[in-house]
Amino acid sequence: MEPLLDAAGHTRSPATMPGYHRGRPPRNKGEHYPADPPTVEEIIEVMRVAGDGPDGRRLRALIVILWRAGLRISEALALQESDLDPDRGAVLVRRGKGGKRREVGMDRWAWSELEPWIEIRHQLPVGAFLCVIHGATAGRHWEASAARKQLHHAALAAGVRRRFAPHQLRHAHAVEMAHEGVPLVVIQRQLGHANLGITSIYLHGIDSAEIINTVHGRPSPMISASAGLQLR
Repeated sequence: MEPLLDAAGHTRSPATMPGYHRGRPPRNKGEHYPADPPTVEEIIEVMRVAGDGPDGRRLRALIVILWRAGLRISEALALQESDLDPDRGAVLVRRGKGGKRREVGMDRWAWSELEPWIEIRHQLPVGAFLCVIHGATAGRHWEASAARKQLHHAALAAGVRRRFAPHQLRHAHAVEMAHEGVPLVVIQRQLGHANLGITSIYLHGIDSAEIINTVHGRPSPMISASAGLQLR
């Protein structure tokens, strides 16, 4: 086979070609990680480190969609430009887990953070919302392996000392909504879970100290006056 060359004439690894990893099981398949979502401060620091260039803005857009809309990375990378509706604050997931279609919401701050990338995206060929930026494949699907790698490097540069993976941002989305008092059934629909049992697993990321403080701060048991008289 003839060697693959990039635009500069340098030899290109087959692993950089679209679809190379398709069908290959991920290296961490079968491994289970604790629900240890990053803090808001850690996420913002990673976004800051990513920078304002096209590559940085694309990564920041990915982080926003994973964190503020709670999408799976496969769902985020499958988004088309037409799937985003800023006026309604809605994101359309055409084919989620199990092939299910759903619409999710995203907050106003998240939409404002997407605007710089949207402006950059308009200058590229029509295609996936989060796409390849450089070279002959610009506008095409951004491979998950490349996205994960860039996210990992940004987290290291930001000094994040915990695992900072796409699914951790999805966990952070669920935990933050629970803190805000969003009903569990709404969180379930937002995440695209088949049942509430799966959603409850995502909330294992709630810190133990918060549970202890909440229960410790409960009021003393109260009894009615008539019940008190009956105890004598």
